[in-house]
Amino acid sequence: MNKSKEKDYFKSVYSVVKKIPVGRVTTYGAIANYLGSAKSARIVGWAMNKSHINQEIPAHRVVNRVGLLTGKHHFFGVNLMKQLLENEGIEIEKDKIINFRSFFWDPSKELK
Repeated sequence: MNKSKEKDYFKSVYSVVKKIPVGRVTTYGAIANYLGSAKSARIVGWAMNKSHINQEIPAHRVVNRVGLLTGKHHFFGVNLMKQLLENEGIEIEKDKIINFRSFFWDPSKELK
């Protein structure tokens, strides 16, 4: 993917992430699927790695397909991602969201 396409794709990812409601989470794959590139979950992850310093993008609400906080190492502070989610009422144990499916937000169903 060239730099221009990557930048445009990242903007699309960030647009979706900004719409995740407080107290809900989605996955890299769900975002990729919504954007019409179902096999691009890793690119969504790369976009999230680049976004954690922009407070307008709630990157902490994007996790892996089973609810693991796989992006936590890209946040300042060891437990910042966990703390942000817990502040929104999401329970986490051993870096995994408890009752993940009850907090899951699917952009393909929510955004039309």
